[in-house]
Amino acid sequence: MGELIGKVTHFFPKISVCVIKLAHPLKKGEKIKFKHGKEEFEQVVASMQVEHKDIPEAKKGMEIGMKVDKPVKEGFEVYKA
Repeated sequence: MGELIGKVTHFFPKISVCVIKLAHPLKKGEKIKFKHGKEEFEQVVASMQVEHKDIPEAKKGMEIGMKVDKPVKEGFEVYKA
């Protein structure tokens, strides 16, 4: 598995958006994996937002909003795929 790059800190089910606290930088177009116990899935970073503004890349330590393909929960780990 790739390196751990962050953790999900919040999930908004109505709009299928999660908040990820990043421990490493992340760019649009990169493939990531969400993992929690036996649950896991991969997706490409289609868009990221900070304060409702689209950003092409995020730096270590930032908290970003991201639309997810499947529901996630707080505590899901995010890896580079």
